[in-house]
Amino acid sequence: MKHFLNTQDWSRADLDALLAQAAAFKREKLGDAMKGRAIALVFFNPSMRTRTSFELGAFQLGGHAVVLQPGKDAWPIEFDLGTVMDGEAEEHIAEVARVLARYVDLIGVRAFPKFVNWAQDREDRVLKAFAKYSTVPVINMETITHPCQELAHVLALQEHFGASDLRGKKFVLTWTYHPRPLNTAVANSALTIATRMGMDVTLLCPTPDYILDQRYLAWAQANVEESGGSFTISHDIASAYRGADVVYAKSWGALPYFGNWAEEKPIRDQYRHFIVDEAKMALTRDGVFSHCLPLRRNVKATDAVMDSPRCIAIDEAENRLHVQKAIMAALLR
Repeated sequence: MKHFLNTQDWSRADLDALLAQAAAFKREKLGDAMKGRAIALVFFNPSMRTRTSFELGAFQLGGHAVVLQPGKDAWPIEFDLGTVMDGEAEEHIAEVARVLARYVDLIGVRAFPKFVNWAQDREDRVLKAFAKYSTVPVINMETITHPCQELAHVLALQEHFGASDLRGKKFVLTWTYHPRPLNTAVANSALTIATRMGMDVTLLCPTPDYILDQRYLAWAQANVEESGGSFTISHDIASAYRGADVVYAKSWGALPYFGNWAEEKPIRDQYRHFIVDEAKMALTRDGVFSHCLPLRRNVKATDAVMDSPRCIAIDEAENRLHVQKAIMAALLR
């Protein structure tokens, strides 16, 4: 049994096959790969694109999706073994995952970090617990990584450049300002997939405090060694943007201040100028811009950038539907 927890767990050939199938689903959206099958979508955090695309994806493949929100329309869940469950949680993941697996053929999980202790959150224990106890494949709908977004982004790039081979493209993953610190998941994933595809990747962030977790830096370096391309870290806006083919923006919290956002706020407030604007994009090689969405206009990127024909964020968002259908179909084979 195979799960879809991180793209790093899948071979490049398997990822290419998923992308090819996603492109096929985009051309012909209806199919029967999930006929008579069902997926449980477990949301510990809010969603718009993820919930909509997974529900519709299951429907378009002839299947059914059941949406559950623990603590709202489902019982709160305990994840630690040995806990005396006399608090809020009504049932343990050991029962939840196994029971759901008796009902459905796939389980999707969306669970953001608690933003208290990164050493704990980086263990991704909610997702891993579902994978441990479930007897059906589990899909990561975003935890500390966002692998579905990775594939949607790559598919959009392949469509834009008219080629499946993205090697030789300069890819800039830039931190942007946001009034509050956010999950590093999309940044972790963008770094992972861009290096996996052999692009020349620059991670642009204000200071060393905003460099991503060592795990994902190590993945990036391993990907470069396997797929070619390059990986550099920069704190200089002009040199990072210059000659870029792709600019991918995301805000994330500084890991040294994880769980202490009040202390980080005056630091991040100094870097509002990391916004993606027309002047920065003019430094690129007629580069495209994208973002995972949702995006705060004129905070992360200007109206002019978002409304430019070089912005492929909407294409990327649409592609969530197609790549997730490919993932579900592959896991059910």
